[in-house]
Amino acid sequence: MPGNARGAVLLEVLAAVAIFATAAVTTVGLLAQLADGTRRAQEAERAVADQERLLTAYGLLTRDDLDRRLGARSVGLYVVEVQRPEPDLYRVSVGDSAGPELVTLLHRPEPDHAAR
Repeated sequence: MPGNARGAVLLEVLAAVAIFATAAVTTVGLLAQLADGTRRAQEAERAVADQERLLTAYGLLTRDDLDRRLGARSVGLYVVEVQRPEPDLYRVSVGDSAGPELVTLLHRPEPDHAAR
């Protein structure tokens, strides 16, 4: 085999190794991004589940309990805000410091309305 042929084969092998290495680095980068995206999605899902539990707990409160909790307060990692836009209606929102993520309305009639 002449020297030029051996050199050409060596050059082709080096080019193939470089292409393979580039593909491997790209694949590892994509897998890292995928893992990070999965982790962030799991954290977001966990946060929404926690907020949903808080909202459910507030939904079980009586009118008097809700009146005592009017305003915004920190509950663990979250901010829960109770408002009363109407005499029989409470707005409860749960979120983080950036703002509410889950909101519900609760109807709690005044005792004199309940007897009618």
